[in-house]
Amino acid sequence: MTTRKRHIISILLQNEVGALTRVAGLFSTRGYNIESLNVAPTDDPTVSRLTLVTTGTDAVVSQIVNQSLKLVDVVNVDDVTRDQHVERELLLLKLRLGTSQVGAVRAAVERAGGRILADDVESFLIELTDSESQISRFIAHMAQFGEVLEVVRSGALAVLRGAQTLHVD
Repeated sequence: MTTRKRHIISILLQNEVGALTRVAGLFSTRGYNIESLNVAPTDDPTVSRLTLVTTGTDAVVSQIVNQSLKLVDVVNVDDVTRDQHVERELLLLKLRLGTSQVGAVRAAVERAGGRILADDVESFLIELTDSESQISRFIAHMAQFGEVLEVVRSGALAVLRGAQTLHVD
């Protein structure tokens, strides 16, 4: 039996109209959901880095990676979860707190390595960067102190460890 697992795919693509649509279409036509998607320019303004998270078997994701390379706007592709990598996600969390909870929340944010962006008890705003699993645990922990008003997550960003890079060939 083949196991479906989480994959982080990094794609370098030309900054062209429709490039993102073509890449997303490749996943959807094969019945694979994109769990998170981030796109931003690289140091080269003509090339963007797209990072997406999906779940699938190694064989199918490898096939999608190979087929992505055939798209006209795609410069390079890698499944970074195949190698050692660093993965981070950004969280912006807005809470409504009781005045008595502020101290405990401040301490929890400090222990987690986060920052408080606004300390109004009606809209207490926290920023945290960590792994997807740690972000999820942090949100659950903060829900114990007050009402979660809003959760904004970037989704995973990842880069390979060591000298290997995803670059324009």
